[in-house]
Amino acid sequence: MKSFKRLVGLTLFLWVIPSIAFAATKSIDSGDTAWVLISAALVMMMTPAGLALFYGGMSRSKNVLNTMGMSFVSYGIVSVLWVIFQFSLAFGTDINGIIGNLRYLLMSTNINIVFDSTHVSVLAFAAFQLTFAAITTALISGSIVERVKFSSWVVFSIIWSTIVYTPLAHWVWGGGWLSKLGTLDFAGGTVVHINAGIAGLVFCLMLGKRRGFKKIAMSPASIVLTVLGAALLWLGWFGFNAGSELAADGLSGSAFLSTNTAAAIGAISWMSTEWVAHKHPTMLGAASGAVAGLVAITPAAGFVNILGALIIGAVSGVLGWFGSSYLKYKLGYDDSLDAFGVHGLNGIWGALATGIFADPAIGGAKGLLYGNSNQLFVQLVAVLATIAYSAVGTFIIVKITSLLTNGLRVDEESEEKGLDIAIHTEKGFEL
Repeated sequence: MKSFKRLVGLTLFLWVIPSIAFAATKSIDSGDTAWVLISAALVMMMTPAGLALFYGGMSRSKNVLNTMGMSFVSYGIVSVLWVIFQFSLAFGTDINGIIGNLRYLLMSTNINIVFDSTHVSVLAFAAFQLTFAAITTALISGSIVERVKFSSWVVFSIIWSTIVYTPLAHWVWGGGWLSKLGTLDFAGGTVVHINAGIAGLVFCLMLGKRRGFKKIAMSPASIVLTVLGAALLWLGWFGFNAGSELAADGLSGSAFLSTNTAAAIGAISWMSTEWVAHKHPTMLGAASGAVAGLVAITPAAGFVNILGALIIGAVSGVLGWFGSSYLKYKLGYDDSLDAFGVHGLNGIWGALATGIFADPAIGGAKGLLYGNSNQLFVQLVAVLATIAYSAVGTFIIVKITSLLTNGLRVDEESEEKGLDIAIHTEKGFEL
């Protein structure tokens, strides 16, 4: 009888062990997952809709479809590459702080596996991060529209998103060397905006100016489209920043409010600056200022309080106006739609500002104003590393792209005619 009881006891113990082990593992939280998937949908909308409209409206009417198409197509390209191998390289198991392994090749993972320390499935996290990779690539197009071959853009997008974006994402978010250094980048100040802004600057310098730059008027096709695009970007950015908490909690609410605050004062700041400088406010300035504020708050959204968000956003409007209305004309480079002027400069400002204003009561990290001067140094290292890697990587990739596509630029006749007709045989507007 005693032997039977012992056998029953041992059987029950062995039966309970898997339950104990299962209970000890992390489980998918439906609320957090819902928020991440909603955020992914919001950020997805930013590229083929928000950015396409924002950039398309600022381009000339003869190039509006081509400009929008560059954002639209880059989203499709990165979506495919991301699920095949890019996600794994960015977020797979770290290899020497440089790149991830291929553990997620073709997304070969159990659908119930939770990603790292979150309560969100790997697949939901991958979908969310896909949208970041896509918009980063698309942002570069703003520096080079109206004179680059569409075939060159396709080839460049494939190579750049793999060779430049993926390693940087791993360095900062995937357990790479910048992450281990202590870099703060809540939602992409370095990975997205500095990276894209620097790449755009390098590409436009290598590509050369548009014919007639600084000599003829290059009026936007539709400020209405640009303002609508900016509004969609503003909406989508709540997913971009608040979604980066990967949980429906208090910090996501703080990031949401900080994001809106910086965008609002960024719009006011840019509009006010041009009002003083040129004696009139413009809706293009207000829309651009909102985007500048959104860019600058991106790395800081989960680390700063409202006062910090106000300061970051206010400076971003002035800085963005300076970059797009003065700097590029003074130095003579043709950053067509100000990808560097808005994203590059404000990405740098936002990353450094995070090291200044990070409030330990918000995200746990201390910035310079709270007694941690080292954080500003770490941010500076991350900024310089991102600039260097993006610049050198982009330079090499542009050279390779030029060889593969027999040159980067369309011919003079096509540029004069407009790329909508010359490349796509379509018209954005019937003139």
